[in-house]
Amino acid sequence: MKSLYVRIYLTLVALLLAFAFGSAWLFQRHIEEERGNVEVAASERLNAMAELLRLALPPPTAPRAAQAEVFADWAQRLRMPLALEDTDGRRIGATPMFLRRMDDAGAIIITASLGDGRSLEMVRTVRPPGPQAGAAPDAGGRPGARAARSPRADEGPWTGPWLRRPVSPGAPGVSTLAVVLLLLFVGVAAGAYPVVRRLTRRLEALKRGVEQFGAGQLAHRVDDSGRDEVAAVAASFNQAAARIETLLRSHQTLLANASHELRSPLARLKMAFAMLDEAAPAQRERLVREIDVNIAELDTLVEEVLLASRLEAGSAVDESAPVDLLGLGAEEAAHAGAAFEPGTESARLDGQERLLRRALRNLLENARRYGGPDVELALRPVAGGYEYEVADRGGGVPAALRERIFEPFYRLPGHAEMAGGVGLGLSLVKQIAERHGGSVRCLARDGGGSRFVLFLPARGR
Repeated sequence: MKSLYVRIYLTLVALLLAFAFGSAWLFQRHIEEERGNVEVAASERLNAMAELLRLALPPPTAPRAAQAEVFADWAQRLRMPLALEDTDGRRIGATPMFLRRMDDAGAIIITASLGDGRSLEMVRTVRPPGPQAGAAPDAGGRPGARAARSPRADEGPWTGPWLRRPVSPGAPGVSTLAVVLLLLFVGVAAGAYPVVRRLTRRLEALKRGVEQFGAGQLAHRVDDSGRDEVAAVAASFNQAAARIETLLRSHQTLLANASHELRSPLARLKMAFAMLDEAAPAQRERLVREIDVNIAELDTLVEEVLLASRLEAGSAVDESAPVDLLGLGAEEAAHAGAAFEPGTESARLDGQERLLRRALRNLLENARRYGGPDVELALRPVAGGYEYEVADRGGGVPAALRERIFEPFYRLPGHAEMAGGVGLGLSLVKQIAERHGGSVRCLARDGGGSRFVLFLPARGR
């Protein structure tokens, strides 16, 4: 798990670093393009002024004073940092703005030829990021300033309409952009670590929770707070853990109760077989009947335990198919010797006929066993589905116990084992009803007795 958060963090830092370098490269390119555009515009303007001054100035053979006077007049009109040099590279005149900017650090001279041997100079100032290392102080004691130098004949001819001559080249300082990007990178990298660590810490907690659950702590649950994918996984695990815990507890209870219920018929069988060899003919016949009854009880118990286990595990018993509730009710009523009162001419739904038949038979047998011979079965349509109602005239079920009778292996007080049944019949009815999306409940019957109502939704599950 530790390697996971390290990989996530390193991936994030690498992406951030790539983004920083890419941004710096694009920004630098943009700056260079803008600078080139500015220089092109400045050179074009200087060439235009050079062409204008070539037409306005006296010829190169005129006295220097006359050339300086006319240049000063035009320079005042143009209001630009300009200087005029003769054919020998000596300065004829310069504007005060030109002289001031010559003292600035980072000043650049742009030169254009007038076409008659004279040249026109203009000063541009580029502000450096900081004091230049190794720059000598100027006359005023300021570091970084350089004095302008005039072009000389040994510099060779001009290579174009204008040339750039840096006045104070100096060593370049640390780029402000690089510093900002470095600080941004460090800040985001430092802030991303706790975020990534928090995510992986939750994964580690989920891992520990799964291990504790797998070690046998079935009641353990993990923290599922939040709305992200980790919280969704934790919630799914908690739901699965609750389901597994319920199934295991139910199976343990079922196994314990089944083992207890098996002891009684097995003990009776053991006693009957022990007495069988020495019994008289009349008693022998009674013992054989008792053996048959106990074997049938064992068979029913095993069958009901297996069915209850499969229902609790959620495994399918049969495929769902259309079930005729009217025909099913008539058949089971005839089998149990109960009166059948259909309240509809047609009643069909999708379900598992074998399970529904078992639920209805258990209700009828339970009513016959504990409610006497007066048993009635009714089928009627209700909102959303159909209801089977099994009514008897027995002693009834106390209101406080009408929910408990649907618990596995629960018997009402006073119902002895010899009355038949092992306490799984009504529990199976409830499980079958819930499997079909329905329910079962016990109600009192007017005039005495009980009514068991089995509701089945029209669409089933």
